[in-house]
Amino acid sequence: MPPICPPPASASKKGTGQFSATHAALGGRTLKTGQSRWFVGYKKHTLRLWLHQYPVGVQLVPLVSWVAPANVSEGGLLVPSLHYCQQQWDWCPPLVVADMGYLGAPAKQQCREWWRVAVLTKLRSDMKLVPPYVAWDQAACPQGEPLTWLGYDGRAGEHWFGAGTEPQLCACCWEAARCPRQFAYPPAAHETLLGRLPLASRLARTVLQQVRPWIEPAQSFEKNQLGLSDMFFNSLRFTWVMALLADAVVILRARALLERPPRRPLLAGLLPFQLPLELEPEDTKPVLPKQIANPQKPQ
Repeated sequence: MPPICPPPASASKKGTGQFSATHAALGGRTLKTGQSRWFVGYKKHTLRLWLHQYPVGVQLVPLVSWVAPANVSEGGLLVPSLHYCQQQWDWCPPLVVADMGYLGAPAKQQCREWWRVAVLTKLRSDMKLVPPYVAWDQAACPQGEPLTWLGYDGRAGEHWFGAGTEPQLCACCWEAARCPRQFAYPPAAHETLLGRLPLASRLARTVLQQVRPWIEPAQSFEKNQLGLSDMFFNSLRFTWVMALLADAVVILRARALLERPPRRPLLAGLLPFQLPLELEPEDTKPVLPKQIANPQKPQ
């Protein structure tokens, strides 16, 4: 007959907080079937560069990597990563697409003001919209006419939105006589919706739909290819060494593939397909309000 009062469960590291690994901490992970919500150890955070000149498959190479205890938020590592890029190579990627861990507005504002870098993330479901947005990827005037992003005025620090060439509601709008049909909004009003590159622009929508889904698969591909999922590191310093070796292997492999790309890969059906972005340089030619109002004036 089983005892009425079972013995108490033995203490675990997650409950006691006493970890044998140096500087290890309790951190959260993405919820998956059969996994615990928390884990003890370290996390590797990497800023990767998308090599679009490699047409055979998706190729991402690490630029900057950080290894920290599991409870360290990855959002605080974005600004140091770009600072390191600017310091080492005198260059920063003009566009960074990230997951929801980098949603913080202060870091996005620093990247926009210091290095003119656009940090794109999706909008959290409980976040409120600000004008001119009616959805996370749609902008409209106060009367409901859809607006198109015209460009960013760097001198005034404003985004300009305007009605399309064939407006739907402007002909019957009661404010049509005095409406300029062009509206300016500061990026600081909402760093996620506006920021350096508005989510309503075609470039931002394309990047979020075609580039953003490869963040997690790229991480899993490297981890499974190098066999890192079968290893347990009990030291933060040793984890740093293994992380740097893993980045070196990925960089050497990417360089070899760029110099001699495979003609007919045997696993072509299983490799990820490189999507052609076909982006127009809409953000490289900012439209200034003076040019819009009077195009005959000399610049």
